Amino acid sequence: MPATSPSEHFDYIIVGGGSAGCVLASRLSAKAANRVLLCEAGADISLDNVPPAILDSYPGTAYLNPDYIWPELQATTVRIDGVAGRARKYEQARILGGGSSINGQFFNRGAPSDYDAWEAHGARGWDWQSVLPIFKRMETDIDFHDALHGTDGPIRVRRIFPEQWSGHARAVAAALEAQGYDYLPDQNGEFRDGYFPIAISNFNERRVSVATAYLDAATRSLPNLTIRTGTEVASLVFDGTRCTGVVIQEGDKGKRVSGGEIIVSSGAIGSPALLLRSGIGPVAHLRDLGIDIVAGLPGVGRNLMEHPSIALASFIDDGARINDVTRHHIRVGARYSSKIGGAPQGDMLILGVTKTSWHAVGRRIGTLLNYVNNPFSKRGEVTLQSRDWRVRPNVALNLLDDERDLDRLVDGFQRMALLQASASMQAVTKDPFPASYSEKVRQVAMLSAKNRFITDVLAKLLDGPAPLRSFLMRRVVAGGPTLDELLTDDKALRAFIRSACVGVWHASCTCRMGAADDPLAVTDEFARVRGVAGLRVVDASIFPVVPGANTNAPTIMVAEKIADGLLSMQSDGGAIAAANVFSRNDP
Repeated sequence: MPATSPSEHFDYIIVGGGSAGCVLASRLSAKAANRVLLCEAGADISLDNVPPAILDSYPGTAYLNPDYIWPELQATTVRIDGVAGRARKYEQARILGGGSSINGQFFNRGAPSDYDAWEAHGARGWDWQSVLPIFKRMETDIDFHDALHGTDGPIRVRRIFPEQWSGHARAVAAALEAQGYDYLPDQNGEFRDGYFPIAISNFNERRVSVATAYLDAATRSLPNLTIRTGTEVASLVFDGTRCTGVVIQEGDKGKRVSGGEIIVSSGAIGSPALLLRSGIGPVAHLRDLGIDIVAGLPGVGRNLMEHPSIALASFIDDGARINDVTRHHIRVGARYSSKIGGAPQGDMLILGVTKTSWHAVGRRIGTLLNYVNNPFSKRGEVTLQSRDWRVRPNVALNLLDDERDLDRLVDGFQRMALLQASASMQAVTKDPFPASYSEKVRQVAMLSAKNRFITDVLAKLLDGPAPLRSFLMRRVVAGGPTLDELLTDDKALRAFIRSACVGVWHASCTCRMGAADDPLAVTDEFARVRGVAGLRVVDASIFPVVPGANTNAPTIMVAEKIADGLLSMQSDGGAIAAANVFSRNDP
């Protein structure tokens, strides 16, 4: 629908109310002179009536709720012999707060070397010593008060310590300890190999999202901040190569809104898609779709990175299942160094997942989840199917395009099998099987009354006689190759990993920061889109490489740091003050 003439003007228009967008809206509107518009395609979260599924410490009722994710968004995971596999549903948040409102609530930063790698990739001022003060400022760590942790930030962070772990989590920890892993009380503290309680953005058994922590009642009441939910941005508006506004969609109506600075914060899939629809990206791709070129940037949508993962599952005995201490399903994790292919220290992660889904069967199935913290594969891609803003983009994760990532998952599967075979795990689990997030599993995992009924019946049968349970586990729950078959056949194991490998919803790097001479860099160290004035991208898409962490905390850090730069530019000293924000600072 054609846009009307501009009827409104804002100093900042933020496209996307996710983990970055909410932070930017809060920080920029804190200065009364700034008129800020935040546009979010999904629903609002009323502070006085947050949906129980979003507040819940167990996240499965949020991230598998169709009301909170983008409909019809799919992704292919791997290429085999150069051919992409079947597309799968790829759940990405569509609600105020973005991923922070529906994710697993993990709040880990990654390793210092991850951010030193950002600097090495051309993102000046993003090394560990420069970003650590930002990480500290945005958190209130309930458990630790030292040089690595913050005490008065908006995001509250805690851990569930071993004395409160379920029997399954304790068994995983005992298996790790028997394999020589040291206990590290703080995942965000001592950066070495070992096992630890997971750091989570959760307080008093309630999720802490950016929608509630940054957009609190005082912020929402500011007269200079406008929040529009249920509002999708169809395209950007340009005057030559200057971005001057957006075309927003509210239902079937389109309207043009002008802005002094446009900040795209729609995530690593949504942000490149918006740039592409608006004429910024690879020239040949845009011309094929009949899109007028504003800026030819070949890196838009390229370099998509994710954390490839595999899992080994088992039936959990009744006494070892999730307990009443917390509904959070993952309490123990371990990082280790594979030493494969020149990988950095701590390049791999193992998680003990005590509950695999919201339903009754999920309460009886636990997994060991293994993923590559620092993948070598970075040839994923976001492209357009159509210039129509209503059509979701093509997403090809291409997770195992570098053989070294496959090698590390083969090694990781074998490590998980050793853990599963330990005395502690044998005592509380039965019938282990290689797990796959198949289409059947995904469909049953979606919230519905039908799925609740089916899984209630199956769960009762699983708790029955051992022979019946083993039969059902083999024929109904697992349905793929057995553990013994994979451990005795390297070719079969590699084939299984290629078919079962999935991402963990950590898409990033599709508008990456980089040096001026990097042909695939889309943004500079200030998040400005190259060759375009008045336009920035601020979210996980600008990561130069994906850090060895769940991406929520790094995304919040990125938004905080860019907000600092923008506010400094408005103060005395202008560009000099902004440059100081991006220089190396001692913590």
